[in-house]
Amino acid sequence: MSTTAPLIPEQRRESIVEHLQRERVLSYRQLTDLLGVSQMTVRRDVATLEDEGRVTATPGGAKLTPRLLVEASRDVKQDVDVDQKRAIAREAAALVRDHMTVYLDAGTTVQAMREHLDDVTGLTVVTNDLATVRSFFDHPDVDLIVVGGRVDSANQSTLGRLTRLTLAELSLDLAFISSSSWDLAHGVTTPVEAKVEVKRAALEVAERSVLVADSSKYGRFGKYRALRLAELQTIVTDDRLDDDAAAALVDAGLDLVVAAPGEAA
Repeated sequence: MSTTAPLIPEQRRESIVEHLQRERVLSYRQLTDLLGVSQMTVRRDVATLEDEGRVTATPGGAKLTPRLLVEASRDVKQDVDVDQKRAIAREAAALVRDHMTVYLDAGTTVQAMREHLDDVTGLTVVTNDLATVRSFFDHPDVDLIVVGGRVDSANQSTLGRLTRLTLAELSLDLAFISSSSWDLAHGVTTPVEAKVEVKRAALEVAERSVLVADSSKYGRFGKYRALRLAELQTIVTDDRLDDDAAAALVDAGLDLVVAAPGEAA
């Protein structure tokens, strides 16, 4: 990680979580080297993350806590794993064809699909993501449907019963589902109960459902299960996914698409 532009505390803590998602356990010395900050700063960040239930302090370092108690805000999410998200978005967008009706779930990875959809004609986009709505204003040929409901300002999206009821009245060709925590054992989970009914509503009215989630979220789980992976047709993630995890997903009969940053579409 480059240290030329210091990260704000939230970004720095997200970076700690990301490194732990890859390495599972890291010493304070290793985290200090990775982040380019003092060990005192790292210790404070680990203490904050432990209070949030996201990591566990160990003698001399920290390890990842698999249970996700809170989700990071969108402002933080949009600045992490950018290359992986772009690669995933590119592969996910390749599934969209002319005249389709697609649901784009709330999230920065799904929103990144927008730049790859300019050439799709007769497209209908249904979304509960307010940032995604704005990004489609300049699309040359789109019918844009905003799914209303209670606004989650931190996530810049709508959720809850009203969102579910609107989705239930639609018919989708593809539903692109996002997640901050997913794995084969727990499925797609979330610490926010109101998000469950939105994801399930999209799944139930779609001909095909696709999970769009980077590998750093794999192995984590929230309190509420939105759906089992077996209910999906395709999973699009990045090439940092552990080989054993990838093999298990394929063995379970899932269509796994692995995106590599830098590869041409």
